Amino acid sequence: MNAQQPSLHWEDGAIVTIDQRVLPHTHRQLRLRTVDEVIEAITTLAVRGAPAIGLTGALGVALSALRHRQPGGGVDEPSVRADAQRLVAARPTAVNLEWAVHRVLTRLPEGHRAVLDEGLAMLREDAEVNAAMARRAADLLDDLLPDRPLRLLTHCNTGRLATAAIGTALGVILELADRGRVAEVLVDETRPLLQGARLTAWELREAGVPHRVCVDSAAAFALASGRVDCVLVGADRIAANGDVANKIGTYGLAVAAARSAVPFLVIAPESTRDPALATGAGITIEERGAVEVTEFAGGPLAPAGTAAFNPAFDLTPADLITAIVSESRVDRPRGAPAAPVDEHQLGADIAAMARSLYERAWMPGTSGNISVRADDAGGTALITASGRDKGALTAHDMVAVHAATAQPVDPEGPRPSAETAIHAAVYRTTDARAVIHVHPPHATAVAGRWARETAGGGSAGLPLRHFELLKGLGLADPSATEVPVFPNHTEVERIATEVAAHLQDRPEAPPALLIADHGITVWGRDLAQARNRLECLEAICRLLLLDAGAWPARPATVPPGTTLWEGRTA
Repeated sequence: MNAQQPSLHWEDGAIVTIDQRVLPHTHRQLRLRTVDEVIEAITTLAVRGAPAIGLTGALGVALSALRHRQPGGGVDEPSVRADAQRLVAARPTAVNLEWAVHRVLTRLPEGHRAVLDEGLAMLREDAEVNAAMARRAADLLDDLLPDRPLRLLTHCNTGRLATAAIGTALGVILELADRGRVAEVLVDETRPLLQGARLTAWELREAGVPHRVCVDSAAAFALASGRVDCVLVGADRIAANGDVANKIGTYGLAVAAARSAVPFLVIAPESTRDPALATGAGITIEERGAVEVTEFAGGPLAPAGTAAFNPAFDLTPADLITAIVSESRVDRPRGAPAAPVDEHQLGADIAAMARSLYERAWMPGTSGNISVRADDAGGTALITASGRDKGALTAHDMVAVHAATAQPVDPEGPRPSAETAIHAAVYRTTDARAVIHVHPPHATAVAGRWARETAGGGSAGLPLRHFELLKGLGLADPSATEVPVFPNHTEVERIATEVAAHLQDRPEAPPALLIADHGITVWGRDLAQARNRLECLEAICRLLLLDAGAWPARPATVPPGTTLWEGRTA
């Protein structure tokens, strides 16, 4: 099987998958034609991995719907729903199974073909979701651990064997390898069934990625002795507060990683989240038979009659997790108590950034503003005060505001910068932790020129294509985007309203916007990321002005009175 081949598909009325019990020594396909066969494959771990279990369960419902067809195109719904309950009970910890089965059941009244179509759509979506997760997590690691090949540690198997294609945590490793950023992968053997030694090592060998198998009990020492730059794992269920259930041994890795100050990333699709569970305490932990521990390869390991403690999963508290990455977001769990914020130091950091941008002539005089969320709950932000010389800014020139409303915390104190409302619009609609609004010459010129070219009309934004620098914006598709260009209304609140509407309608919009003749606003998880994105977009705008051939085609005009960013009547 190569990296492009799916490990799970539908063919001639059967679920076709790989028997993971016999890898790596035997490559055997399974053709599952009945619900009983699907349940056996899931419970015996012929099929394993939360996404793969969910997809197989969904297609199992399709098998049941086909079996219980009735004349006229209907199905025996009670029988199918009974089979669905049996499928959900096959593995209680992984939420993906219950989620996937319930999703296809919503199509049951439409007939067996609709159930199958929904299951097949989920297979296609799985590949797309995994690709998006891999890019997002790899981009995060480019920011967290830049400029060197990485030594990674992973647990269990989270590759295409555990999904329909690409994988979760292992998919990220393969994406990093494609970027030339993997020095070596330590693969936990993963007791008791050795999914790491058998399956992950097999997938990495197939992909040509350097790796070594690591005894589970040696992983903590590898972290403590500086042999690991980052830990990447998957998940079977994630509670609302960020607690994670995953293959047994994950919790110990998280503790060791926290002790060694090594980033610990969980890579899992949104379907793995269980918002109905407040904390991980409500997650059912499956316990498996003693034979998986007391025997190996058909022979005894322990004395006859020895009992075993064999949980399949454990719980990792949110406060041990650096980030949970899905196809749509990077979540930094709130389980840990918020660390005290040194607002004076935060103000000093903002001031230092402002002075450096002033020296580049990007914040001339008193122009421009910078803000940073001042607490982990995101309730307040510090922003530069109005009318202050950016070249002489200090920590005392900051104003605390309510991040969502832009209102000063102290109404009697200094006034915040005029564009605070735009910062608040960004904070309300994104996960930004820092916002920079400045007036770099090339971006300001491009915004003004594009506004004039679309005057009396409108556009879908400034289209940017084929710039290598676009990858610096952290886009899902780093080859193309459209950066919105907003009219420079006299009333800043009006600009803020349009910005908020734009970001609410477009959750995948780039983390940047232009305002006609008024500069650029960018954001990120911290000041450093926001500045990097600012520099990338300013460099692209410089190239647009230098190379006439790169300038985008003028859009067709639309009725006057439209906003520049969407071509919709304002």
